[in-house]
Amino acid sequence: MPTTSLTQRAVDVLKPPKSGRVEYFDRTLPGFGLRLSEGGRKTWFVMYRVGGKKVRETLGTLASIPRVADARERAQESMRQAQKGIHPIKARKSAEDHPPALRFDAAADRYLAQHVERNTRPATTKEIRRILDHDVRPKWGARPITEISRSDVNDLLDQIADRGALVQANRTLAQLKTMFSWALDRELVDADPTARVRKRVKETARDRALTSEEIRLVWAACDRIGWPFGPLFKLLLVTAQRRDEVGSMEWPELDLGKRLWTIPRQKAKNDRAHEVHLSELAIAIIESLPRIAVPADKEEGRVTVPEFVFTTTGVSAVSGFSKAKVSLDKHMVAGLRDELKEAGKGAEGAPIEDWILHDLRRTAATGMAALNIMPHVVDRILNHVSGTIRGVAAVYNRHAYLDERKVALEAWGRHVQTVVSGAPSNVVSLITAR
Repeated sequence: MPTTSLTQRAVDVLKPPKSGRVEYFDRTLPGFGLRLSEGGRKTWFVMYRVGGKKVRETLGTLASIPRVADARERAQESMRQAQKGIHPIKARKSAEDHPPALRFDAAADRYLAQHVERNTRPATTKEIRRILDHDVRPKWGARPITEISRSDVNDLLDQIADRGALVQANRTLAQLKTMFSWALDRELVDADPTARVRKRVKETARDRALTSEEIRLVWAACDRIGWPFGPLFKLLLVTAQRRDEVGSMEWPELDLGKRLWTIPRQKAKNDRAHEVHLSELAIAIIESLPRIAVPADKEEGRVTVPEFVFTTTGVSAVSGFSKAKVSLDKHMVAGLRDELKEAGKGAEGAPIEDWILHDLRRTAATGMAALNIMPHVVDRILNHVSGTIRGVAAVYNRHAYLDERKVALEAWGRHVQTVVSGAPSNVVSLITAR
């Protein structure tokens, strides 16, 4: 049998025989070759021994494997298996007859694409993806989904809870229950491993609202941490909007002349566009912000108009809220200690009660209620779907209360400004927002 160097050029120019077939063995990889048939068909093959017995394996035609390098790599893989005592042809046939169970990673991808993305808004999809990517995929990603047991679920939740993230453990369980219910409906699993798995902590609604003294400490701490999280946290308090909505704010959403910020429906939690009046204090914060443009296009040298308000790259909105909150807390404590020292009360003082960023939104709502803003107006400011107006009244009452919301947010902005300045309050409580 002829031997030659099976290069790409050589393979392309080799002529088939007038009758029968001829085989060319590769000089580079002994045992690997190309068979040419009289009709012009070219077929890759490889020969090796398994358990002392000679085996000839057809790898595929030149049409299906056009590159010599790919065919040679497949031949080498079969040879490596044969050296380990594995019969490549029988192993492949067994794999075809008994396909491996779907890996958790693949099942999660299907769940996200076929269920989550089709039925939830983008922000919710992003959160579900984050939960799966952060805690679940690293532990189960390569495992067949059918092998995940109730014990595995409990172990995973315990690991999350042991690091102090009890509520996060509950959120993870909720998403896993939904995912495995979906998988069960599609017969990807025979049983739901989350069945009878309990939450790691009983959750109660938070009622934490910051005091005027704490608001003042937060404001001063925001000044200390500076751009970008300092002004961002201030706007959370002043506008009463959600963290991710403020964090992803874009310049085209703002109309500073009309003092209006329009949150598009794809960003708003309740899947409907939301108009937020910008008080005088909010406008002052926004006007003090730098505008970070998208880096210049390398090919055309153009700088794109900045989009994100809170960004350090110009390309994406800021992230790292948890780390920024830790820094804010440290500056609050330091500020309190400095004040106590100046007052001659000692440097220790009373510790600041634990709080989260979402409490700024609750603080704003509580503060407006204290200014006698009507509850249904506060609900509209918070963009709550189910608020104080419910049932039939909610169906027929489509009034947006834009004027009342404007009055309320201006009053709240003046109150915050008074609190942080330490001056006596000159904000008059509103009997009703007019």
